[in-house]
Amino acid sequence: MTFYETFQQIKKILFLWSRAIRIKFLLASIIAVTNGIAISYWKTGELDFGYAILTYFGIICLHISVDLLNDYWDFKRGIDTNTKRTKYSGGTGVIPENLINSKLIYCAGVIFLILGGLIGLYFVTIKGIIILILLIFAIISIYFYSTNIVNAGLGELFVAIKGSMIVLGSYYIQSDQIDLTSIYVGIIIGLLSAVVLLVTSFPDYEADKKSGRRTLVIVMGKENSIKLYITIVTITYAMIIGGSIFNVMTIFSTIALLSLPFAFKAALKLRRFNETSELVSSMANTIIYSRICGILLAISFII
Repeated sequence: MTFYETFQQIKKILFLWSRAIRIKFLLASIIAVTNGIAISYWKTGELDFGYAILTYFGIICLHISVDLLNDYWDFKRGIDTNTKRTKYSGGTGVIPENLINSKLIYCAGVIFLILGGLIGLYFVTIKGIIILILLIFAIISIYFYSTNIVNAGLGELFVAIKGSMIVLGSYYIQSDQIDLTSIYVGIIIGLLSAVVLLVTSFPDYEADKKSGRRTLVIVMGKENSIKLYITIVTITYAMIIGGSIFNVMTIFSTIALLSLPFAFKAALKLRRFNETSELVSSMANTIIYSRICGILLAISFII
């Protein structure tokens, strides 16, 4: 095999695994960590760069783990083979298309879970019981997310709590404390993550229902889920405005309102969920709204 052929083969493998780990969705966890670190910097004026790098690495490993294990279990339950995959839903397709063996995906998911857990254990030894509690919750919920948690209809709640805890943990590692701002912003980041999961569950409604999954779209119905979507977005913006007014957050946090046009467009498109193109547009705009809002929040604390 020539050097060029070897290079192309490596490139193909890297592309497949970047697809398998849903690399574009890792930004959600990166934003959550960044907010925790940014709040600490805003409060203390200090930054431990080494701790920050380790936090990013650990959280990214845990995020990759939950996505890989989710792909594995969705394939085993027949969900990915019974739904039409879109750019933002329906799994990665690497297993149904026989691009990567399902057992390899499972093993990789467990390995990333162990890596993230080891980073967490390191922080437990130097930061104590708070990190231990967060770590135990993370490991248990990640491993059982795609089976027990989703089956109980708690998927969206888990994602909201996960986002909140990432902010809290990242803040605590930097500052050795948990305060109102970290909790408050954690809830906002959690809601931003939950609303993305809510809207991306729409295309998988039939496949999820057939397999025994209980997403909020299945539990509440599509029409009520649209109302919930709008409610979550409204609460998120209300918290940003209220937090800025009452000094829970910096006044600059209101720049996150610049994400409003994307949220508004996403809600309008979601009302026409029976049209695939409109639903895909709603998912795209929801993700953009969530990411921009989270990024601008982090920037506001750095300012």
